[in-house]
Amino acid sequence: MLKELNPLLHSQLRLAVMSILLSVDEADFVYLKEQTNATAGNLSVQLDKLSEAGYIEVEKSFVVKKPRTVCRMTSKGREAMAEYVEALKGYLTGI
Repeated sequence: MLKELNPLLHSQLRLAVMSILLSVDEADFVYLKEQTNATAGNLSVQLDKLSEAGYIEVEKSFVVKKPRTVCRMTSKGREAMAEYVEALKGYLTGI
């Protein structure tokens, strides 16, 4: 029987953010916005959802009076992504 795909990760934008964060130590909001072509509002909402789930850490600070938001994937997020990829493989191979 196929495993259910994690609905939190099965959103295009959230999956894109998590995929980006897998390959970097951290990414700031502007970089994520540029890479995903998301609106600031939508990206903010999706980052909140990932943060509430414990999949990412969000650190907000100010650099030269400008707000800076940096995101990092947590170990829980890495585990969730690994499970998601394994479940997806099951769909691709029909197992």
